[in-house]
Amino acid sequence: MFEHIVLLKFKPDVSIEVKESAIKRAHDFKGNIPGIVELSAGINVTEEIEHIQGFTLGIRVTFENQQACREYIQHPLHQGLLQSIGPFVEGIVVMDYPFA
Repeated sequence: MFEHIVLLKFKPDVSIEVKESAIKRAHDFKGNIPGIVELSAGINVTEEIEHIQGFTLGIRVTFENQQACREYIQHPLHQGLLQSIGPFVEGIVVMDYPFA
């Protein structure tokens, strides 16, 4: 299995509707992009505000393997999401790792 975690920092004036649309589009990946085992996405509601660092949206995708993640990166649905949110994002953190 292979985990792909993305944290997004949106520009300060971005509406909740833009963020919710990104979450909905991410959820549409499951069942439409091969190799996805599990997916979750949501708005950051942590109470550890000293650690937020402006990151307000998280996406976690579990893949069958690393190759499935590589193929996902190029998939048209993923690329479409990137195109739609790109102008609203000012920071991104990505973490990938294999697990048993």
